[in-house]
Amino acid sequence: MRTGHWVGLAAIALGGCASQNMSIRSLPPETPAADNAAVVANAAALAAAVTAESANTSVQTAQNLPPPITAAEAPPMQTYDPWERLNRFTYRFNARFDEAVFLPVSNGYRRLPSPVRFGVHNFFGNLAEVDSVINYLLQWRLGLGLRSLGRFLINSTVGIGGLFDAAGKLKLASAPTGFSTTLSKWGVHLGPYLVLPFLGPSTLRDGAGWLGDFGASYAVDVAHLYRGNKTWALGIADAVDQRANISFRYYSTGSPFEYETIRFLYVHKRLIEDEGLRAKSPPKKHDTGAAAGKR
Repeated sequence: MRTGHWVGLAAIALGGCASQNMSIRSLPPETPAADNAAVVANAAALAAAVTAESANTSVQTAQNLPPPITAAEAPPMQTYDPWERLNRFTYRFNARFDEAVFLPVSNGYRRLPSPVRFGVHNFFGNLAEVDSVINYLLQWRLGLGLRSLGRFLINSTVGIGGLFDAAGKLKLASAPTGFSTTLSKWGVHLGPYLVLPFLGPSTLRDGAGWLGDFGASYAVDVAHLYRGNKTWALGIADAVDQRANISFRYYSTGSPFEYETIRFLYVHKRLIEDEGLRAKSPPKKHDTGAAAGKR
């Protein structure tokens, strides 16, 4: 009896299943070798397309760029520094002095009202015009010398002793120069690299130029400012004003090659300035036409 019941239940179940739609899902055949080959072919085609696009972009970019710099045209990375040991010692001393004394005093100076700071800065800039006049005459650049003389006279009178840049309002821009530039005009080379105490990066020629500028200011002695204790007070005030207008901070980048970087940048900046100073003036338009006519 129990067997008949089980047979009946099985027949009912089979009939219910047969009344519904049945579908059997077939899986694709496993072909790992073919699949891998297709993936590799697609990757190779994509890489070839990227390479071709990069080549086209490089060709277009190269057509718009100037020719690359050759090894002969690139500036040398080495700098003549025979006193490197002493220079490094002086550099560290300047860094410690700057952190302990110079920067705190300069930061306090920056808190002064801006009209006061601008007046002090203009005052020292006006005194420097005297040195510029002397050196422009020594360089035989008379036009610039007359401009510096005009700036000094205007700012000393209308500008109330140089506190205001009245000459700048009259389109007489400042173009300071010094004895180091005069030596460069005479053909004197920069010489070895030199780090001066308190003053920072320099060269042997620039150090001699600094002494020449101080000697000229002492000899002229404008308003008797370069005699006695006033010389010290004037020099300290000028140094603080200059430091307050310079954003450089020793060891701010954390680079272990800061000394080499500063040396390279300073020396090559001066070399570029020397090259521009000694460069011949470009030919005039009528000279070029005449030369073309002769051809």
